[in-house]
Amino acid sequence: MSGLRVHSAARRPPDPTPDPVRLQALPSALPTDTELITRSVTDPGQFTALFDRHASTVHRYLGRRVGDLADDLLSETFLIAFRRRAAYRPEHVEVRPWLLGIATHVVHGHQRAERRRYRVLAKAAGQPEEHGADPADAADRLDAQALRGPLAVALAALKPRDRDALLLLAWGDLSYEEIATVLDVPVGTVRSRLHRARRQTRTALGDASPLDVSEETR
Repeated sequence: MSGLRVHSAARRPPDPTPDPVRLQALPSALPTDTELITRSVTDPGQFTALFDRHASTVHRYLGRRVGDLADDLLSETFLIAFRRRAAYRPEHVEVRPWLLGIATHVVHGHQRAERRRYRVLAKAAGQPEEHGADPADAADRLDAQALRGPLAVALAALKPRDRDALLLLAWGDLSYEEIATVLDVPVGTVRSRLHRARRQTRTALGDASPLDVSEETR
């Protein structure tokens, strides 16, 4: 036994310290709107993703204003946006308000059609609504029903610039600052236009306008 050498565990060389695990930040799954529009300047195919993201929002806004013309005006809106993509500046306004601003200017060329839609909806108040079989049309039908009667009359009576400000606020969900940017007017002008529009719609609807949006949220 004395000839045997017992090697103690304490005499074993220590295991080398493993290298610390280095965590790398994962890239974002989806590019931002700003990244897409910037890339689209040199790679036009990137603009398709912007259309996919925002087309339904812009179409619904247009549909409320011009009805069946919405499909054509949607195409026109995105064509203009595509042509102006190199001039887009994210520090001024985000992409969604920018697109709704373009859509609003496109509507200006069809103001007669917009007023005619409101007059038709006003006359349709109280008449039964014919529902199609496609459930995808449900939102459009609800919008049309909500516009019937006094509200449609009130919208038709507004000055176009006042109507733009009111509907960008109520239907586009834009802030006062975003409305000012896309309409290229001071914020004070936006407030004046909204004040006039609200006063007129409240008068027409008996102080119960569904288009009223609290200023506290803006």
